[in-house]
Amino acid sequence: MSKYNALWKYVQKNGSQSFKLAFEEIQEITVIPIDHSFLQYKKEMTDYGYQVG
Repeated sequence: MSKYNALWKYVQKNGSQSFKLAFEEIQEITVIPIDHSFLQYKKEMTDYGYQVG
């Protein structure tokens, strides 16, 4: 289980093919502070069918 599961569920529920979120928005969704580890965790999005830049 990832500490960013709430974010991944939000993205999956969004259903858009492409969108952007600011770090502040991510913090509101996850209710945790964003740190440099996020750069590693964002790779989990491929499990949900998304490509991360």
